[in-house]
Amino acid sequence: MAEIKDPENTIIIELKDGPVVIELLADVAPKHAERMKQLARDGAYDNVAFHRVIDGFMAQTGDVANANMEKDYNPGRAGTGGSQYDDLPAEFSKLPHDRGTLGAARSANPNSANSQFFINFSDNHFLNGQYTVYGRVISGMEHVDKIARGEPPKSPDRMVSVKVAADA
Repeated sequence: MAEIKDPENTIIIELKDGPVVIELLADVAPKHAERMKQLARDGAYDNVAFHRVIDGFMAQTGDVANANMEKDYNPGRAGTGGSQYDDLPAEFSKLPHDRGTLGAARSANPNSANSQFFINFSDNHFLNGQYTVYGRVISGMEHVDKIARGEPPKSPDRMVSVKVAADA
């Protein structure tokens, strides 16, 4: 695993193939970073499916309302929900959507991000300035690359657990 410089702003996502360590960019997108830590500490992301995974593009997850496989996983609804918390305002920056960056998923409304996020498989610069970048994978991208593809995948992979490194 990568050296963790700021445990309070580092997320560890356990996938079936191993851990993914994400450095949150709290200085760039403080509300999004805080929301991810809040949901991780609530245990809301545990067992949530990757409901939209497009080869060469990104892996999307975080629908805590509809994509928890321990509850009634409904692939038709996965991707339509958020959390019990209010939506977040956009925190756009000059940071590019490079391979391994974390972006906030949202509806057509730029201020509708809530709990869902995606990890870019490749440089997706056409997303720049349209979706909030609030983290980057610092180790474990090889595990992200192995996530089952599909919209939704027939047998979706899931986040086994999501923790703030300071709490691990």
